[in-house]
Amino acid sequence: MRFTLIDRITEIQTGDCITAVKAVSLAEEYLQDHFPRFPVLPGVLMLEAMCQASALLLHQTEDFCHSTILLKEARNVKYAGFVQPGQTLTVQSRLLVLDETMATFQATGKVGRRTAVSGKLILERFNVADRYPDRRAWDGYARQQLRGLFERLYQTK
Repeated sequence: MRFTLIDRITEIQTGDCITAVKAVSLAEEYLQDHFPRFPVLPGVLMLEAMCQASALLLHQTEDFCHSTILLKEARNVKYAGFVQPGQTLTVQSRLLVLDETMATFQATGKVGRRTAVSGKLILERFNVADRYPDRRAWDGYARQQLRGLFERLYQTK
């Protein structure tokens, strides 16, 4: 199962930064258990939203040339608040370093002006065919799916 934790990209500057939003709804299934009397967006999903926004920036910056972007490392992640149903987490991520296989981002998630989560993310990118040549077809399929997702999330009209 794949969760898309970005509802919309509100701004993107290729090679620099992205702003995206995640609206938290009480209808989201995981909130039934986290926590029944005090439902909040789990911290790991806040982190995942920052990773997804950062990966979308990286995909768009490199014209979707890599099919796979994975979280390699999360540094200095700090949780400073809850995100409850009815609130919107605004994720901002800035590309700091881009090398051959890794990209480093500084990301934050805010509810209004209040920071809920922040951290430095190191993402690794590659094509599956580079590691498994017999799976080359996956790369084209994945890139097509990622382009479609990006177009749905970032509508300039």
